[in-house]
Amino acid sequence: MGKIDDLYITVPSFFKCPISLDIMKSPVSLCTGVTYDRASIQQWLESGNNTCPATMQVLDSKEFVPNHTLQRLIQIWCNNNHLSHFRSNLNPKFQSISCAVVKDLIIQLVEKEHADGFGIMFEIFVKILCFATESDDNTKFLANDEKFIDYLVKFLCSKGPDLKPDLLEAVLKIFHLIITKGKKILNPSSCNSISTTLVRILRTRGSGSEFGSQVAAAGIIETFAQNPELKKHVFEHHELVFELVQVLKHREIKQDEIQAILSCLISLSSARTNKRKLIRVGGVKIIVDLMSNINSKNLTIELLVTQLETLVGCTEGRAAIIDDPNCLQMIISKVMKVSKSTNEHCIAILWSLCYLFRDQRAKEGVMRSNGGLTKILLLMQSDCSPAVKKMCCDLLRIFRVNSKSCLSSYDTKTTHIMPF
Repeated sequence: MGKIDDLYITVPSFFKCPISLDIMKSPVSLCTGVTYDRASIQQWLESGNNTCPATMQVLDSKEFVPNHTLQRLIQIWCNNNHLSHFRSNLNPKFQSISCAVVKDLIIQLVEKEHADGFGIMFEIFVKILCFATESDDNTKFLANDEKFIDYLVKFLCSKGPDLKPDLLEAVLKIFHLIITKGKKILNPSSCNSISTTLVRILRTRGSGSEFGSQVAAAGIIETFAQNPELKKHVFEHHELVFELVQVLKHREIKQDEIQAILSCLISLSSARTNKRKLIRVGGVKIIVDLMSNINSKNLTIELLVTQLETLVGCTEGRAAIIDDPNCLQMIISKVMKVSKSTNEHCIAILWSLCYLFRDQRAKEGVMRSNGGLTKILLLMQSDCSPAVKKMCCDLLRIFRVNSKSCLSSYDTKTTHIMPF
């Protein structure tokens, strides 16, 4: 927060550097997807650190990419609110934007045509976005403005895919805030129109390594998918899963962007038809490739194995997991390496394949794997949940009966073995 005399003001959280907690002057993104002020992260790295300060992940690369879109948003926010951000010798001078001012901005959007193109519109949308991010009350204020909601829907449906990436991202973020924090429920026809537009947006690609619009679109789709009244309108779009997977395949995509897309796919995978679509477009191979290229102690790994677990529920999913030459070994390799939640998802996959569905190929795959049975035994002896312990016992019972492994005579009730 900043202070002017006795007035405290709130700076949008995504404008502040996680290290210095000040507004970023030159935002740059690490390979982990986290954005910092250039001066702060340079000092961190030059001090001999090789981890991301926010996530503590070991960095595969110490290079960073300028976040031009965020820098422009910060600059416009500072200029519009009389904040001399780029003159460090001055104290902030902030005039908080009021609801009345926002009303006037909305009127400019709804009732006026801007002859000079999208330049003024971008500035207006940035002001509204900053207003929305300041508090939930501000977001609810926007959600209660039916004219603004109608305008947003029509604007996105008519111009969305053709907008410049920075303007499109700002509009999508406003819309996402309105339907999540603002608790705005759209009517089914609006949801159907927006969903079609979002699929078209997913087909577009950001400049360089920027996928902000696609990530924002995925967030809106996920919100729709979690609403029982609206999700059928999302599930009916046959190309949606395909387009989300296409975004995942880009090498330039960042960790936080991968997580947003995966979270959306997991929500969509509650429908069997979408599981099959994901399998048909090579989803299992893409998941395995991502798992092999991402640092083990990472939320992304947890989401990837969660996605695999959703696929075990259908015949095609089980076949795809077993047919992939690396999938079972990759699942086993993540046991006891990431998090308790990841352990649970991994064991649930192995338990479903080997114990619940009694798939012989899956059992043979686990037997051939490097340390598979040992990891199951060690996990059972660790501080895991009762459900995980039960699944481990079931798996070991299966392999004791059907194999001549060293575990056939091993007492699984021993307590002296501890996890790594």
